[in-house]
Amino acid sequence: MNPLPAIDAGSADLTAWRRDFHAHPEIGFAEHRTAARVAELLRSFGCDEVHAGIGGTGVVGVIAGAKGPGRRIGLRADMDALPMEEATNLPYRSTVPGLFHGCGHDGHTTMLLGAARHLAASRDFSGTAILIFQPAEEGLGGGRAMIADGLFERFPCDEIFALHNAPDLPLGAVGITPGAAMAGASFFDIVVRGKGGHAAMPSLARDPVVVATAFAQSAQSVVARDVHPLHPAVLSITRIEAGSAYNVIPDEARLAGTLRYFHREARTIMGDRLGALAKGLATAYGVEIALEIRDVFDVLENDARAVAAAEAVAAEIVGASGVRADHPPSLASEDFADMLRIVPGAYLWVGHGGDVPLHNPAFVLDDSILPIGASLLARLVETRTAPEV
Repeated sequence: MNPLPAIDAGSADLTAWRRDFHAHPEIGFAEHRTAARVAELLRSFGCDEVHAGIGGTGVVGVIAGAKGPGRRIGLRADMDALPMEEATNLPYRSTVPGLFHGCGHDGHTTMLLGAARHLAASRDFSGTAILIFQPAEEGLGGGRAMIADGLFERFPCDEIFALHNAPDLPLGAVGITPGAAMAGASFFDIVVRGKGGHAAMPSLARDPVVVATAFAQSAQSVVARDVHPLHPAVLSITRIEAGSAYNVIPDEARLAGTLRYFHREARTIMGDRLGALAKGLATAYGVEIALEIRDVFDVLENDARAVAAAEAVAAEIVGASGVRADHPPSLASEDFADMLRIVPGAYLWVGHGGDVPLHNPAFVLDDSILPIGASLLARLVETRTAPEV
């Protein structure tokens, strides 16, 4: 591996920043401390411009290269933590009950800060680097909020890149997926309104629990029997809630879950079939069923030219043998997809030590990848801002 020497020399700073962010996690749209620290560091590096409060708590830094006019390359990192407890017992573990950087966003933020410090110091590039620190990636629409707040009107980009740590890849390996790389996702909520009563007298009630379980079972046939078998899709019911006592049939039961897909046709089919199930089961059981589906993430599609550029930079930093140019698509979702719908670019995965998956209470980010990720981001600016690209 060949991280940029100037970035590698500052690895201790990167580790300190990352562990500070880790110890003070903040949920989406509440990243006030994190955003303030990011803005403070960007100013200390000598960024030409630092703008806060974009899309709520987003921060954007701007650095002009010293080699004259050129293209504008965006680099994006997410800042939010997850609403879950940490179970690592690390000395720098979360100090906030119920919040945990269990996905590595503290590392992504740090990598972009490392790239920013290098770019501001060297300015060995044409054009302009646009450094985007995004809030609320974990299903709350932070990317869309920044876009709605004029992100690309105020800071136009010719290309944009982002990366994510990957404990399922070997240390230092870089995975890149051409085309559709991550699934689109919709969240759904279902309310079954029946008629409550005494559990000993079910004939006098309309039991919403029975209907909810029937709905959960029936929904599993949607992907298996309605979606084209060559179109990967997932329908998962992740929550069922009803009742509060042993001897009471409740009035309501609630279900919630997610749809994942790579083809928008599959999303339409799954949504339509859930609606048909709701209507049919409501009639069959004599209850009311309300269904709400919200499209939260679009399909993340990498641009072919940006993928080729990212592969070349990755080979420079981690060696050709470390580049996985055919990294398989993921049915996880990422709201960087919304930015890629407007600006062409690519999303990369950076492997690190440890085998605990993301979103697990025992997840630990390997700090040794911080200079690698920072170097990848910095070199993407240095190689893609040239006017002749």
